[in-house]
Amino acid sequence: MANSPTSVSALVDAKNLVAGYLPGINILNGCNLYANKGELVGIIGPNGAGKSTLLKALFGLVKVREGKVTLNGETITNMRADELVSRGIGFVPQSNNVFPSLTIEENLQMGAFQAPAQFNERFDFVVNLFPTLGTRRKQRAGSLSGGERQMVAMGRALMMNPSVLLLDEPSAGLSPALQDEVFVRVREINKIGVTVIMVEQNARRCLQIVDRGYVLDQGTNAYEGTGKSLSTDPKVIELYLGTLAKK
Repeated sequence: MANSPTSVSALVDAKNLVAGYLPGINILNGCNLYANKGELVGIIGPNGAGKSTLLKALFGLVKVREGKVTLNGETITNMRADELVSRGIGFVPQSNNVFPSLTIEENLQMGAFQAPAQFNERFDFVVNLFPTLGTRRKQRAGSLSGGERQMVAMGRALMMNPSVLLLDEPSAGLSPALQDEVFVRVREINKIGVTVIMVEQNARRCLQIVDRGYVLDQGTNAYEGTGKSLSTDPKVIELYLGTLAKK
């Protein structure tokens, strides 16, 4: 858990989070999570477990009522999203994650709005990861496939050179082939040094690529371990992977 010795020097550390959207109704009930520098961390669990709420709480989009979130040891609990971007946290929501009327290039410009002078350098970096975005830079995002939109959304989040990338269901709604491509891209982003915290409904595939994983249930931690240990844990398989893996 987040209080373990491993989390002492964590890049991101969330302890005992209680959070929700409506007064008096909590979605997170004492949730813990940490991510060390360079880690790829996955969050799985049944629908309604609080997975997306946890990411939004880390990014200042859901009010944390109790508990604390730190980045490099500095408290960032309930900090505004734009402030978190300037501190090195990027967020890719599950849906409505591109500006459909804007071109690919314009979407990436929106990602660099806090540092427009860095646009050319960061654009080259992003299209090196996602070459299609460079060759089709003048195409409107609304005409792209779901998988291509996901690449634009991730590319835009990378324009500010984040140290941490929060991904909410990056494979949602995609075909199996496109899901595989997204997971490959996530691994590539992580390999260049970006710490990734990913919520994912494709539980088996998620656990195959992450360093560590968390299983949430009813807004709290049910299980935690390496991706490999969770994917082979009989209780995790029985309670979660049997159904989640099919979604």
